[in-house]
Formats: sequence, structure tokens, C-alpha cells
Amino acid sequence: MMSWSMEHWLVLLATAVIFGIPLWRIVARTGHPCVMAILFFIPLINVGMLWWLACGKWPSAPDRS
Repeated sequence: MMSWSMEHWLVLLATAVIFGIPLWRIVARTGHPCVMAILFFIPLINVGMLWWLACGKWPSAPDRS
């Protein structure tokens, strides 16, 4: 069985950092728990999370009633 080389792990880590930090900050600014940013890395759940973030109610946003 083939294993991943060190370069593969470095690319994976760099990708997680490049996308993870902005996602963490965006989720924090919406008023939701920051840990929810991890859900954006799970395939198919990330599409649902994107729709939820775009169309859902943000606790930090003022009511526009």
C-alpha cells in the first residue's frame, strides 16, 4: 500500500491553514461558534453550510423587522 509523502502532508496542511483561518473568522463574525468552521472541510456538508451561512439568521446581525 502506498503512503503519502511529506510534500502531500505539507500541501494538505497549507490548504487547511489557507482556507481554515478565513472561515474561522467569518463564522466568528456572524456570531456563531467558531468550531463550526471545521464543518466546511467535510464534503457535501460544506455545500449545506454555505447555504445555511448565506440564508440563515446571524446572531450578530441586527433585526430588520
